[in-house]
Amino acid sequence: MPPNRKRRPPAMEPAAGGAGQQRQNKASASKKAKKGGGSGGRWPAVKPKKDLRINRLKGTHLLTGSLGPLKGEAYRDNDRISVTDPLLAQAIWESGINRIFTDVNVSGKVATGLNPNIRFYRYTEGQRFGRHIDESVDLGDGSKTYYTLLIYLSGKGSAKDSSGQALVGGETVFYDQRGGVVAEVAPVQGLALLHLHGAKCMLHEARVVKKNAKYVLRSDVVFS
Repeated sequence: MPPNRKRRPPAMEPAAGGAGQQRQNKASASKKAKKGGGSGGRWPAVKPKKDLRINRLKGTHLLTGSLGPLKGEAYRDNDRISVTDPLLAQAIWESGINRIFTDVNVSGKVATGLNPNIRFYRYTEGQRFGRHIDESVDLGDGSKTYYTLLIYLSGKGSAKDSSGQALVGGETVFYDQRGGVVAEVAPVQGLALLHLHGAKCMLHEARVVKKNAKYVLRSDVVFS
């Protein structure tokens, strides 16, 4: 019997086109995002909002745009998933959110885009998120998040569900240091809510949903 011989694993073949082709692929992906398609057709197209109206609820600390406890200490029972999608983040940023931060400077840094970690929340009847603050995220290379971005995907202006019920409840409420209400934002489909987070984050909560379901997209504004 011939002695057993170990077979060598086949050599890894270089990707077709090499580094030059990879650079072309990245450039092509960037062009797709600028066209508003975003992430290769994975998500609905995000179109630029030319007539975006900005409502400053508390200077640059809390604002909306439309057509206490630390992290982990607040009660929440909503459903949530997260995806990492730089193209979707870029498409949302360039839809008009970037224009809001043209003159905003935090700790000597300027806004450069959105955190590619996109989170989706669903609040069904009886679900809520108790009073809490949002923490900043250090992304490395001198980049850090300083603003929370919430985009309501349901609420006033959205279609009713099969039972004919519109969304009731689910307001986002902000409090001052004495517990007084600073602002109360009711969900409106397509409305973007932005607020400072980290050391200057205001205590806030998502009130209980009384009827139907509330859907929210969450990301963070990155500063460098």
